Amino acid sequence: MMAATNVQDEFSEVDNALAPPNGAGNEMQAVGQEDDNMHGQLEEFLGPQAEFNEEEEEKKYYRRKRFGVIKNVVAASTGAMILYSVYMGLLQMQLILHYDMTYREVKYSNLGLQDIDRKMLRGINVTPILGLLYTPIFIRFLGTKWMMFLASGVYAFFVSTNYWERYYTLVPSAVAIGVAIVPLWASLGNYITRMAQQYYEYVNYKEEHVQEQKKIPKGACHKYIIVFQSIFNIIFNLSFIFAQLPMRLILNGYIQDPSHVLSKVNKCGAVISGVIPGFNTTVLKSLPQSMKLIIVESIFMGFAFLSMIIFLVLCGAAYSPTEEIDLRSIGFGNIFQLPFKHFRDYRLRLLCPFFIYSGLEVLFAVTGLTLSYGVCTLGLNKLWLLIVVYGLSTSCFSFLAFLLLRLPRWVCLLGGAAVHLVLLVVLMVFSPTPRDQRYQAPLLVISMLWGLGTALNKTGVSTVLGILYAEEKERLDFVYTIYHWLQAIAIFVVYLWSDLPMRAKLAILLVTLLLACYCYWVMEHRLAKNVHRRLPRIPRPRHKVKGYRYLEDGNSDESDSEKSEEDDENNAEDIEAEELVNEFGAENMEAERQDDGDLGADSLRARRKRAENHQQREEDIHAIEGQRG
Repeated sequence: MMAATNVQDEFSEVDNALAPPNGAGNEMQAVGQEDDNMHGQLEEFLGPQAEFNEEEEEKKYYRRKRFGVIKNVVAASTGAMILYSVYMGLLQMQLILHYDMTYREVKYSNLGLQDIDRKMLRGINVTPILGLLYTPIFIRFLGTKWMMFLASGVYAFFVSTNYWERYYTLVPSAVAIGVAIVPLWASLGNYITRMAQQYYEYVNYKEEHVQEQKKIPKGACHKYIIVFQSIFNIIFNLSFIFAQLPMRLILNGYIQDPSHVLSKVNKCGAVISGVIPGFNTTVLKSLPQSMKLIIVESIFMGFAFLSMIIFLVLCGAAYSPTEEIDLRSIGFGNIFQLPFKHFRDYRLRLLCPFFIYSGLEVLFAVTGLTLSYGVCTLGLNKLWLLIVVYGLSTSCFSFLAFLLLRLPRWVCLLGGAAVHLVLLVVLMVFSPTPRDQRYQAPLLVISMLWGLGTALNKTGVSTVLGILYAEEKERLDFVYTIYHWLQAIAIFVVYLWSDLPMRAKLAILLVTLLLACYCYWVMEHRLAKNVHRRLPRIPRPRHKVKGYRYLEDGNSDESDSEKSEEDDENNAEDIEAEELVNEFGAENMEAERQDDGDLGADSLRARRKRAENHQQREEDIHAIEGQRG
């Protein structure tokens, strides 16, 4: 008994020695609880959140994206409006000051400002004729947004040269303006249409074709194109109003009365030749102070920089980075050729007369109608009023383009053409008397109605062009380049016809308008009959490490809808070759698998047979590739 008791005591002592103290046990338990808490917090953080609603967050994300698109449209429209307000206001003030003989003799003596102005206008109007050659290349390789920004920088450069009016400053900057006109307007048209496409994608982000980045269904984004093009024209046409602020606030106080300015003018309107025959060469009562002119030019410069900042900061990208890489990776040669090849499309060919008329009528409104009818009758001090009425009318009546959301697309174009047709007939027989203020109300009404026709024409052409190519985002820069290039040619024609009789000018406008209406009717008739149209094939993007190969493997002469027999044969040969390669590969893999099974028995024979099979497979593949080549 004593021995058993001693053994139990020894075991109890050993257990007490081996058992951890109470403090150590508590610490182990606390560490275990901390690990459990940490795992719980980690699971709570990584697991599904009870308060997180994925669908709601997705809606908020795409709502912000849609707001960003609207911001881009308003910013691009505002930037263009500010830019052209500065450009037209400065050019108008500059031409009036340089026309006055006293200003030229006192300030610049024998510098020859009139000759400089003629060459400057020649640079602005003649240079855009070459725009079709380089505009698509500029847009593709610089990007739409950067093209707008750099073009606005060229306009700012033109403003800066007016601080030092010399031949070597004004003429080169005018040539630069001519180079930038077509790229700027092609980029703007492309940008607004791309924003409409993006807005559609952000509204319908759950659609399968949007998620897979496939082509937009036909007609899906037409309503957004109508809305965005209308917004752009409403905002941009305000530039005609803001461009008259320097004239109204500063220069108008120095202008002579109509009795002096029009003292040698005997007739106006339809019966005259040239712009204003007999217009006095001294139009200023006194010369404006140089410091005041410098302040005005500095204000112009500030707003030109503001438009650049708007394009740079507030305008988002028109294409994603991968899309821009794809657009420019088709090569210089293809990009250069494709604008010419798009003339195969009968839709674009039949719209060309409207493109030309669009350029003719705008420049006629601010030169022929305003000067030969308005200023010739009312005097130079009413120039600002005539242009303000025209600009306000053009901006306000651009709201009518929203009717295209409910009406056919031809309503806008043909409605504007009908208004201009009536006005052209009226102007053919309208010859107001010089210095007769009773004609002010009729002239303002004519300016307002001409603005109505311009609003319907401009918005209608841009909208129809965007609708016809809404699903072809890789073609937008080409079609808008053709549109604004033909407009530039029309402006050059107006520059050339300045000495023609007024009725000849009106006849050219009338014939062009009737031809444009007929061609548009033919286009709509063909579209209604689903007449096949030829579109040049856009080559597939080629991403090369060592530069670009321009015309290899990408024949843009072929239409997308026209598949040649040679292509079908090549595709069949490719499929047959791939099947043969797969067949040989399967047989060889089976042979190798059998060889591997016998490897333990006869490793030397298996290796020799595997080498023979590999050599035979390479010979078969080379033979197939030789047949395909």
